[in-house]
Amino acid sequence: MDNVPSYTDWFIRSTEHSTGPRPWQASLGGEATCRNRLIRIPTGLGKTEGVLAAWAYHRIARAADDWPRRLVWCLPMRVLVEQTEQVARRLASRIPEDRRPLIALAMGGEDAGEWFLYPERPAIIIGTQDMLLSRALNRGFGSGRARWPVEFGLLNQDALWVMDETQLMDVGLATSAQLQAFRDRDRAKHLRPCFTWWMSATLQSQWLESVDTREFHKQWVESPCVVPAKQRSDELWRIKKAINAIEIAEKDDRAFAKLIVEQHNSLKPGRFGKITLAVCNTVDRACRTFEELKKAGRKEGVELAHSRFRPAERERWREQFLNRDACCEGADRIIVATQVVEAGVDISAGCLITELAPWPSLVQRFGRCSRYGGEGRGVVVDRGRGEKQAAPYQPEELLAAWDAVGQLNDAGIAALEAFEEGLSETVRRRLYPYEPLHLLMRKEFDELFDTTPDLTGADLDISRFIRSGDERDLQVFWVEVGKDETPSSERRPHRRELCAIPFLKARDWLCGEETTTKKKPTLRGGMRAWVWDWIDGDWVEANRASLLPGRIVCVAADCGGYRPDRGFDPESNDPVEPVDEPSVDPMAELLEQADDRQDGEPLSICPWKTIAFHHQEVADEAKKIAQELKLGGGLNSVLEMAGLWHDWGKSHPAFQGSIRSGGEFHRPERADLAKAPNECWPRGCLYRFPDNTDARPGFRHELASALGLLALLRQYAPMHQALFGPWREIFGELGYEIADQSSKPSPSRVVERLIQTSADEFNLIAYLVACHHGKVRVALHASPKDQDYVARDDRGLPIRGVREGDRLPSVRVAPDDAPTPEATLTLSPAAIGLSAATGISWRERCIGLFDRFGPGALAYLEALVRAADVRASRRNTNDPTLASEVAR
Repeated sequence: MDNVPSYTDWFIRSTEHSTGPRPWQASLGGEATCRNRLIRIPTGLGKTEGVLAAWAYHRIARAADDWPRRLVWCLPMRVLVEQTEQVARRLASRIPEDRRPLIALAMGGEDAGEWFLYPERPAIIIGTQDMLLSRALNRGFGSGRARWPVEFGLLNQDALWVMDETQLMDVGLATSAQLQAFRDRDRAKHLRPCFTWWMSATLQSQWLESVDTREFHKQWVESPCVVPAKQRSDELWRIKKAINAIEIAEKDDRAFAKLIVEQHNSLKPGRFGKITLAVCNTVDRACRTFEELKKAGRKEGVELAHSRFRPAERERWREQFLNRDACCEGADRIIVATQVVEAGVDISAGCLITELAPWPSLVQRFGRCSRYGGEGRGVVVDRGRGEKQAAPYQPEELLAAWDAVGQLNDAGIAALEAFEEGLSETVRRRLYPYEPLHLLMRKEFDELFDTTPDLTGADLDISRFIRSGDERDLQVFWVEVGKDETPSSERRPHRRELCAIPFLKARDWLCGEETTTKKKPTLRGGMRAWVWDWIDGDWVEANRASLLPGRIVCVAADCGGYRPDRGFDPESNDPVEPVDEPSVDPMAELLEQADDRQDGEPLSICPWKTIAFHHQEVADEAKKIAQELKLGGGLNSVLEMAGLWHDWGKSHPAFQGSIRSGGEFHRPERADLAKAPNECWPRGCLYRFPDNTDARPGFRHELASALGLLALLRQYAPMHQALFGPWREIFGELGYEIADQSSKPSPSRVVERLIQTSADEFNLIAYLVACHHGKVRVALHASPKDQDYVARDDRGLPIRGVREGDRLPSVRVAPDDAPTPEATLTLSPAAIGLSAATGISWRERCIGLFDRFGPGALAYLEALVRAADVRASRRNTNDPTLASEVAR
């Protein structure tokens, strides 16, 4: 690329740090080759800006194609997401608009952004490990089921993962290493590169080692990004932080609050104000300490920060006290917090008071003391090291940390680095233990590729691979709902109103506490709460079993459970004030509805368009995306062909009958409509035949499209290698005769292109056609609505609304081309084994594609077709074919 600036110039321009990058930042940005790596930089030395600038320089300024397009920033806590987002947006705003990356949050809520629709553009995606790792495992928390494969593909291809503050990630860290090992093993199959950078001030290389990572571990950990001794000379390395250690009983909150007040009162105001930070290990203790400070007479200048607040309330933190500008002359403040301030929080407290915690956490907490210069002091308080008092940590972790604190009188950066470098291997492993409770195995990862739920809508539980113990969260939002009412099916949460709550605490709050003899399976008296049902597309009453990690729960506001100044409070019965709903792009709202329910056609609400016209628009978008990504290997043509066939199944009478004349809109009398205005989709007619003789609840047009491709191949080229070709002799021995095709009419141009594909290409086209909505993928079996179908003949039950012998009429599937002949559909591919109608089964075709591409690359191709379809569906264009037929 012409006129590429030097990295130093780029860094100065994008960060506005006139002094240029620190040496470690210059070293990281100066490496032209992207690879897996460790970044171990002390807190306060600009890790966030250093990594953002390095990626942006190579991916955007240099346009280096071997650097991934997506920077996926994974953090252990939600408050860190919002702070990292601020830094990313500032940096992005200084990049020319035509090259500026998209910035999105991978969080629950319909207003989280649509980064997944632009796979060819650079993007920065920021989220918690719950949200991002669940998406990387194809079970995205807070995301519509149909969107899971899209996000899965885009996060496992063309992505640079930054696992930030790894010391707080628990089992999620091991999962990130396992995922990268699986990607490295599949690298020859990948279409785009995918790497991971693990980052923390206390990162230990042995944390990433397992039986699966061992063959790659040496490459990952060699030449880590660190600050060499000769570069430890600026002002931050000269800061002194005197450390003392005392003991206070776990239940003596009054004594702990008294210590905080005494330490704060003795603090001398300075140019960064008079700020004391008190860090507790649990939300309960932080809240109790906050209350004691209030009782002690500290009415003003006391703030509470923990992870059980809604983002709407957390916004005030960033504005008023959790930012660098708030650390100014005249500030007089005590902040009571939990682990949310351990990382990513840019404040400087003159005094730090922290409960005893594992050594990596203490190092992070020390980093919030005298962060900008001068001198500070800290007090480490042992509240007890028994199993109960130590929670959420282990007693042996606290004992090791207590011994380390006893050897220190200074917790400045230089002192901590010197201490670390003098550790024996035995002591180091004692200070940095890591034994994840669960390890993701390759077989488990591969099984997650199929997103088809069982008949109850249940799925494999992945929460154990993201967090362990009781800290696995669900998310709650409160709405005003009448006494005998249920939330509207159109009501979707937005991210500012979602409060993360440990799922076990949520169960006890909503259903009551269980004992071994007294079970509480349903909501307790007076409680009203709902969870989303994918199959019915509606909110249904919650029960204990449905309150699972990752779920979003809607609670009636009059049930209480939240206080704006305290966060989640199960003891509060006061009505909760709902957060105002933001304005949401109507197109984004329709996409959210499409992805979050099994039925419905929200993406088909559009100006009138025929199947052929829409196909061409999708094919054009797919071709444009593929060319920008430089995929090669014939994939450009495959993606275009998938676009030209994906909605053929909409010619099925179950779809065509869903579109009726409505309002001022008169329905054209034809069988090839793909899109229609909102008024033309009466709810009672969804998937009802035009003559009202039949109805197919749960009908999926994309399955009809894929089955139609097999029917076409059988008509025109039965000996194609994707159909009967490999099995000619077997079928001959069985006495099966292949029909003579000599009397068939000449194929249209698009059919001829289909016939000329190889078996691998055909199977991939058929798969991409079937899965372009994320609702039909690997497994083909009847849904609950299929099983409720009452058959009036002997053709059996439907599968996803399609029955044996259904026909797609002769329609045009591409503009300016001959109509495609009528096709008779068979459900034979749903059966296991070789079929005399279509050859190998659907599952065998999928397994072949899975083996060829691996899970990440195959889902990535799904994502590209999906993006092309949605983008084309949003085009406000007029179909010239219908110009004379559509009346308004």
